[in-house]
Amino acid sequence: MGDYPKDLQHFFVVGLSYKKSDSAVRSRFAISQDQYDLILEHATTKGVAELFVLSTCNRTELYAIAPDADTLVNLICEATGQSATEFNHFAYQYRAETAVQHLFQVAAGLDSQILGDYEIVGQIKLAVKHSKAKAAIGPFIERLYNQVLQTSKLVKNYTALSSGSVSVSFAAIQYLKERVPQVANKSVLLIGTGKIGRNTCKNLIDYLGCSDITLMNRSFEKAAKLAQELQLAVLPAQELQNAVVAADIIIVASNAPEAIIYPQHLKAAKKQWIIDLSIPNNVDPSVAQVKNKELLNVDQLSLMKDETLQKRQAEVPKALAIIAAQTAEFYDWCRMRKQLAVLGQVKLKLEEIHVNTLSADPQHTQWVYHTTFATTDEAASRIQKVLNTMAAKMRVKNQRGCHYLEAINDFMAFGAN
Repeated sequence: MGDYPKDLQHFFVVGLSYKKSDSAVRSRFAISQDQYDLILEHATTKGVAELFVLSTCNRTELYAIAPDADTLVNLICEATGQSATEFNHFAYQYRAETAVQHLFQVAAGLDSQILGDYEIVGQIKLAVKHSKAKAAIGPFIERLYNQVLQTSKLVKNYTALSSGSVSVSFAAIQYLKERVPQVANKSVLLIGTGKIGRNTCKNLIDYLGCSDITLMNRSFEKAAKLAQELQLAVLPAQELQNAVVAADIIIVASNAPEAIIYPQHLKAAKKQWIIDLSIPNNVDPSVAQVKNKELLNVDQLSLMKDETLQKRQAEVPKALAIIAAQTAEFYDWCRMRKQLAVLGQVKLKLEEIHVNTLSADPQHTQWVYHTTFATTDEAASRIQKVLNTMAAKMRVKNQRGCHYLEAINDFMAFGAN
């Protein structure tokens, strides 16, 4: 696992996000399930003790207990086959408290493209679950993860940061409402019926009143199940060409590894609105150049501001105050974890002294071992009292070497009385 302390000072996050990279760059560094497994497989050989990968449409990040940040950069770039130089041009690297703060803010929705987007919590849960299944999560990230989830719930329950229905998928609904005349009467083709596609579909019905919706998915059974639930039409993926031509509105949330819609699939004479919610992009960007076509991707959708987002901005200080209290609690645990390691060593030493207390004979020619406690229980009780005193002093001021010597002196002094 590498010869270094598995503690806060060796907790890193490396990644890139929408803040410095567009969707095309993020597409190249997006981590698929197979690539995630490859990273986990190679991590242990590089001395990485704990890790999970968060890869969404807005970011690719690797959180880990590791020897250094460069090790994590190399893991991402080896898995994606991309250049470390290019990655570092767009990337950020955080360590220790800064890395912890970043994760708390990501989970609270403070670092999302659309402020307060709560979908990220589910994505963090899935990422950690996958790493756990591969035995890649240890005590540090386990404790951090639980604290982060607790904090995210507090932010959601005690602030209005996530109030209203604003996410990338809902921003698409807002766009259609504003730009498409008589949108409720338009025919919609929705490609991809995963979580984002499902949410978008329900929003089309609930907020826009659309009823002429056709679903399509790589797995026909999955699309058919949602279609039956919502009483919508469904087509197999083989009908993509005809379905694209027929629809007025095309929404793509298919999560395919490359584009599935190109200019040749479209007819210039027909007015169409095309929204690509996928990373990597599943609609070729050149579609925007086709006559009568309006193409929007996740980056463009994130620029849409409304009254709800302004209200959320006012809640940021409250969210940060909650995070500050929760991170302080986590840092207390980190300090206590270090102290427990020291106290464990002290306890072993005191037990050793109890069994073999050294004193010199009058002639100072040899060492004689003897015990100074009447019973083992008496010695154990005294050891615990000495450790409690040491722990209390360490909480006030962490001078481990001095407290270590004091503990031994306290124990020896008691035994000599």
